[in-house]
Amino acid sequence: MHIDIEEDACIGAGQCVLAAPVVFGQREDDGIVFLLAPDAPASERANVEEAANRCPARAIRVNGG
Repeated sequence: MHIDIEEDACIGAGQCVLAAPVVFGQREDDGIVFLLAPDAPASERANVEEAANRCPARAIRVNGG
């Protein structure tokens, strides 16, 4: 699966980290999301999709399998 993050759109709400803590992290200085696992395993797909759905800024996109 391919995960795209639009850092400029991220507002640091942290919903992605709550939904998929294996895949997403937040920078300490401003809370902006970053990928902990750019090549997230297929077993994390449901969590990553949940993270994208929870994102209030719609800064996360999930593509592919």
